[in-house]
Amino acid sequence: MEGNSCELNGTGISVCRRYAAPGVSKWVRLNVGGTCFLTTRQTLCRDAKSFLYRLCQADPDLDSDKDETGAYLIDRDPTYFGPVLNYLRHGKLVINRDLAEEGVLEEAEFYNITSLIKLVKDRIRERDSKTSQVPVKHVYRVLQCQEEELTQMVSTMSDGWKFEQLVSIGSSYNYGNEDQAEFLCVVSKELQNTQYGTTSEPSEKAKSEDEETDYDMNDSD
Repeated sequence: MEGNSCELNGTGISVCRRYAAPGVSKWVRLNVGGTCFLTTRQTLCRDAKSFLYRLCQADPDLDSDKDETGAYLIDRDPTYFGPVLNYLRHGKLVINRDLAEEGVLEEAEFYNITSLIKLVKDRIRERDSKTSQVPVKHVYRVLQCQEEELTQMVSTMSDGWKFEQLVSIGSSYNYGNEDQAEFLCVVSKELQNTQYGTTSEPSEKAKSEDEETDYDMNDSD
């Protein structure tokens, strides 16, 4: 006979274990989005309200097809199923840096694993809170140009660069019968905050115009 035993673990989560009848394998194959996973019935039955628990119970309300190897077919993203399955195995949320918490949350909600849903939502709130507390930073560039180039340079600023200050440094040479004044143009750009730091690439426009003088200064105001 088959039976179920449910009890509360140390975190207050109801943990259910299924005892299979003799001859029924404790191992279960899952084909998630074309990727096969091998795990135990006990792991899949951690949450009695989850889709995976019902799958192991052969719930008649579930339309669960199998592939040629006998693996249950689940049309979901296998990349984000990995953290879900590992959570059921050891009760810890481990997400690789190249995966978004929102993607794991989508899968947790699909499989209806309530404790994991709460855990991922808490992780997202913690991440967003840290990001909002990061001070805004700017990078400044000082560009040297002649008077005839000034209007065009300021009007064609792109990639988030903004004009800050103009400093005259006098006349550098005569062109025909007219003196050509030189200026230092100070521009700034707000750096983009990321989860693991602050990064910014100088614009190609600034690179090409900054032929003679180029100073980078970070400001954390």
